[in-house]
Amino acid sequence: MTTRRAGRLPEALHRFNAAHPWDHNAHYHPWLLRRLPRRFGTALDVGCGSGELARLLARRAREVHAVDCDAGILDRARESTPGGAPVAYRLADASRHLPDGPYDVITCVAVLHHLPLAETLTRFRDRLAPGGTLVVVGCARAAGPLDHALGLVAVPLNALTGWAKNRGRPAPRRPLSMTAPTRDPRETYAEISRTARRLLPGARLRRRLFWRYTLVWRAPSGRRP
Repeated sequence: MTTRRAGRLPEALHRFNAAHPWDHNAHYHPWLLRRLPRRFGTALDVGCGSGELARLLARRAREVHAVDCDAGILDRARESTPGGAPVAYRLADASRHLPDGPYDVITCVAVLHHLPLAETLTRFRDRLAPGGTLVVVGCARAAGPLDHALGLVAVPLNALTGWAKNRGRPAPRRPLSMTAPTRDPRETYAEISRTARRLLPGARLRRRLFWRYTLVWRAPSGRRP
């Protein structure tokens, strides 16, 4: 009987979370914006999806380039963006190509694990303007006791947050930002950290709740003209 009840718990949590969805990535948008200057010139948002972050960046930037490989979600992003907002959406496969830049800000939220890690971080590095800021909110494969402990803490918090954000009522549909395809991460946090620190000296990484980690790197101000 105890085993049967234990097996039902994950199923019940899955049903509850499906009925009370909330965007884990948008949860980190305020944190991300606090890492950026109040005003800057150009920004690149990689894997922009439905454009929520790109529109927030546009409140501070002179120009935002937002790229994604999903033409359908880009159409929805354009529909949701006010006319006159300095956001240009572009269909692009970030695993092969990114706009040349340079950019004062590059952001990448829950997308890096879809891309080749070292090659993509190198592209980000090469496209940042001197003194520019890279902010990544990423997903890593759980491995080790700390990852599993954070996961155990996140499970009840995830349910409580979903209940609160939906005001205790089942949501009629998932947020548009949650309709993009997903995949499980390949690299562990330790592997990501080693690669990032090798390619981005001085990068600051930290494990976060809700199955995320963060990376912040500022390019040297005199790196290139």
